[in-house]
Amino acid sequence: MPLDEHLIKAALHAGAARATVIPGGQVVLSSAFRDMCQANACGKYGKCYMCPPDVGEIEGLMAIVRGYPMALAYQSISPLEDSFDFEGMEAAGLKHVRLSQRLGKALKELLVPGYLHLTCGGCRLCESCLKPEGLPCRFPDEAMPSVESYGIDVYNTVKGTGLKYINGTNTVTYFGMVFFHPQEA
Repeated sequence: MPLDEHLIKAALHAGAARATVIPGGQVVLSSAFRDMCQANACGKYGKCYMCPPDVGEIEGLMAIVRGYPMALAYQSISPLEDSFDFEGMEAAGLKHVRLSQRLGKALKELLVPGYLHLTCGGCRLCESCLKPEGLPCRFPDEAMPSVESYGIDVYNTVKGTGLKYINGTNTVTYFGMVFFHPQEA
């Protein structure tokens, strides 16, 4: 079975609703996403090791993404009570992070080190990040930055792939991406 199929199968087995492999050149990048992070709508800017500014300078992160020829994009879709169900959105985000962790374990079997795995906004691995206390990350080998922190425009990246950014009324969709080199199989 080709690597692409193995990766898609691993994402679906980990709990993704859909997954696809795309060429790295199809990934749309914009430093404007860092501006959104700096606006701190989520409250995690400067308070989480896996969020800006701690993840690095945006231009350098976008250069890293550009260095990968292939990407696995995957999504989770969760129901909400209504469009103001923020608790449901938080629970769905945590569910997506757990999916990303399960996929991360499978990736160790499929790819050699050197791939880049990004998940949905904010790490969410721990109930509270130790950064505000000045203590080191509890799980530096498992924590994942977000696709947005690397300047990835998910909406425009997944156009035409079969992954929809919006999946119906009263749902929330989260994305993760794995960047890799095909010879890593």
